[in-house]
Amino acid sequence: MRRLISIVLFICLAMMLPQYTSAQKIQAKAILDSTQILIGDQVKLRIELDQPKNLNIDFPVIGDSISPTIEIIERSPLDTFELDEEEQIKIIQSFTITTFDSGPQEIPPFYFNLQYDELSDTIETLPVEFFVHTMQIDTTRGPVDIKKPYRAPITLAEVSPYILGVILIGAVIFFIFYYIRRKKNNKPVFGKPAKPKEPAHIIAIRRLDQVKEEQLWQHGEIKLFYSEVSDTLRTYIEDRFNIYAMEYTTDETIQAFTEQKGLINEKSFNELKNLLSLSDLVKFAKYKPTDDDHNLTLMNAYFFVNQTKIEVKKTDQPDDDREGEEVVLK
Repeated sequence: MRRLISIVLFICLAMMLPQYTSAQKIQAKAILDSTQILIGDQVKLRIELDQPKNLNIDFPVIGDSISPTIEIIERSPLDTFELDEEEQIKIIQSFTITTFDSGPQEIPPFYFNLQYDELSDTIETLPVEFFVHTMQIDTTRGPVDIKKPYRAPITLAEVSPYILGVILIGAVIFFIFYYIRRKKNNKPVFGKPAKPKEPAHIIAIRRLDQVKEEQLWQHGEIKLFYSEVSDTLRTYIEDRFNIYAMEYTTDETIQAFTEQKGLINEKSFNELKNLLSLSDLVKFAKYKPTDDDHNLTLMNAYFFVNQTKIEVKKTDQPDDDREGEEVVLK
C-alpha cells in the first residue's frame, strides 16, 4: 500500500513540473564491487543518485554500520558530476564495508527524501545481496603447526641502538689502549697541542740578544763569545736553508752556499765567510781579536740574519727583529 502511495505522489509531482522533459529522470542505485567475498574481507559499496539539477533531494545519512552484521570502515564525501543530459546531475558516495558473518548477506534499501513545494516523496534503492565464504578447511589432514609470524624488514630505527652501542664500545676500547700507551710513555693522557715552531730568524735574534746581554768577551770569555755567535748562525742556517751547518766545517758550509747559488746575495755571503773564519781562528788557533772585531762580529751576525730572513706578513704585533738597529757593546 505504501509503495502504491509513493508511485501516485511521484506521478503527481511529475505532472506539476512541466518544465522537465521525459528525458529527465530520478534514479537511485546501490552497487557492490563484488558479490562473493571471504569472511573479514573488504568490499566497495557505491550509492548513486541521478536527478535534475533544480530538484532538492536529501541523501541518506548512514551511521557506522549498515546492518547488525555489516560494518562501514571508510566513506568518501559526496561527489557531484554533470551528466550529458540537459539539467541532469549524478551524486555518488562510496563506502568500504566488511562483515565477519558467513553466508548470504543483504544490504537493505537506502531512502532519499524528495521535496518540492508542499509535496514530499521517498526514493529508495533496491536491496543488494552478496555471499560471504569461510576459509576452506582440509579435513583429510591432521593438525598442522601454526605458521610462523611474518618477518617484516628491519628498519634503521630498530638497528640504530645496536649501531650506537658498537660505536660506544669501540670508543671505550680505543680510549683504554690510548690511556695505557700514554701512561707507559709517561705522557699526559690529554696533552696540549704542540705550539707552532717560531721562524728561524726570531730564534736567532733572540739568542744574539742573550749573547749581547751576557757580555762574555767583556768578562774575558772571548772563545765562548765567538762559539755562541757562530753556533747561533749555524743553527739559523740549518733551519732557514736546510744546510747542516752544525755538522759541517766552515769550508763545507761555505761550499754548500757556493753550490746552491741564489740562496743569499754576495754581501751576505762575504759577511758569513768572514764571521765563521774569524770564529774558527779564535776557537782553534788562539787568535786574539780586538774590541772592534768583537763589535763587528756581533753586528754582522745581526745583519746576516735580517738580510736573509724569510719575509712574513705584518700583523698587529711588533716584529721581533733588529733590522737597521745599531749594536753598541760597552
